[in-house]
Amino acid sequence: MDEEYDAIVLGTGLKECIISGMLSVSGKKVLHIDRNNYYGGESASLTPLEQLYEKFLGYFSFYLITGPNAKPPPEMGRGRDWNVDLIPKFLMANGSLVKLLIHTGVTRYLEFKSVEGSYVYKGGKIYKVPADEMEALATSLMGMFEKRRFKKFLCWVQAFDKNNKDTWQGLDPEVHTMQQVYDKFGLDENTADFTGHALALFRDEDHKQQPFGPAIEKIRLYSDSLARYGKSPYLYPLYGLGELPQGFARLSAIYGGTYMLDKPVDGLVVDNGKVIGVKCGEETVRGKQVYCDPSYVPDRVKKVGQVVRAICLLNHPIPGTNDAQSCQIIIPQKQVGRHYGIFILYSLILIVYNFYC
Repeated sequence: MDEEYDAIVLGTGLKECIISGMLSVSGKKVLHIDRNNYYGGESASLTPLEQLYEKFLGYFSFYLITGPNAKPPPEMGRGRDWNVDLIPKFLMANGSLVKLLIHTGVTRYLEFKSVEGSYVYKGGKIYKVPADEMEALATSLMGMFEKRRFKKFLCWVQAFDKNNKDTWQGLDPEVHTMQQVYDKFGLDENTADFTGHALALFRDEDHKQQPFGPAIEKIRLYSDSLARYGKSPYLYPLYGLGELPQGFARLSAIYGGTYMLDKPVDGLVVDNGKVIGVKCGEETVRGKQVYCDPSYVPDRVKKVGQVVRAICLLNHPIPGTNDAQSCQIIIPQKQVGRHYGIFILYSLILIVYNFYC
C-alpha cells in the first residue's frame, strides 16, 4: 500500500462502483476499499442467508435469533440459494441507469427479468395498474367518464413538447402547477393521487404545487418503460440488486482497478485542509482524490431525512396480486394517513421452497 493512486474509493455501493468503473475506463489508477466482506454496501444483496442473519442478529420477528452462532432453521432451505436485497429497488426499463448499463457494456455481466406487474392500494384493496388499453377499459380504479378524461390527459402528456407551445394547450411548464393540470383536465382527487404516485412515483404531495414539467417527464418515462416489455415498466436483476455494483466493479477491475474487501478504514489523511490519502490500521495509502459513501465520514455528513425500511420473508404470495412472482405495490400516503407514500417491492426469491421477499 505504498503506491499513490489517482483515486481512492471507499465503499462498494452502486454510486461508488459507477465512479470507480468510469475512472478506470478513463485510464485512472484506482484503489477501491470496503470495510465489508461483500459488495454493495448498504444496497447489497446478501447471500448466503446466514449473512443476513449475522447482519440483523436478534431482529427477526418470526424467529428469535439469539447467540453468536444463530443459523436459519432448516425449513428456510439452503443458504446459498438466497439473495436478499437490503435496499430493494426496481429499475425503470427506459431509465437513465439502464441506459448507462447498456452504454458501458455492464449488461454483459448481468441478467434481468421483467417485473410482472404494478399495483396500487385504494380503499382497502389492491388494484392492478393497467398495462394496456384493454386493462385500462376494464379497471375499476375509476369510472367510465373519469377514464375518458384520464385518457385525454395521457394523450396530452405524450404530445407535450416544452419547445413547441402549440402542444401546451395553455399550460406553461414553468408557470402552472401539476394541480392546475389536474384541474384543467377535470381529474378527481383519486385519479390525481393515482397519477402522482403510481405513474410519476412521487413520495408525497409536494409536486402538486410545483411546476408540472418534472411530473410530465416522470409520467412519460413510466409510459416509455412500460412500452418496452408490456407487463410493467420495471426490470430487476435476476440475482438481486447487489449485482449492479458488482457489474461496475468488474468493469473497473478489467481496466486495472484494484479492489480490497474486508479492509477496515480508520479515517482520512488530511494535509493543510486537503485530503491526501486514507489510513487503514498501520498503513497509509495516498491518493490525489478520495470518493466515499457517507458512512466513512460521519462527522462531515448533514442528516436531511430518513427512510423507514422493512425486509419481510414470506412463504406465500401477496393476496390480490394474481399470484404474481414479482410486483410493486404503491400505497399513496392519503390511503394510510401518512405524509409520505409506501412502496412495496416483492419478488419470489426461492422457487423450490416458495419464499418471497
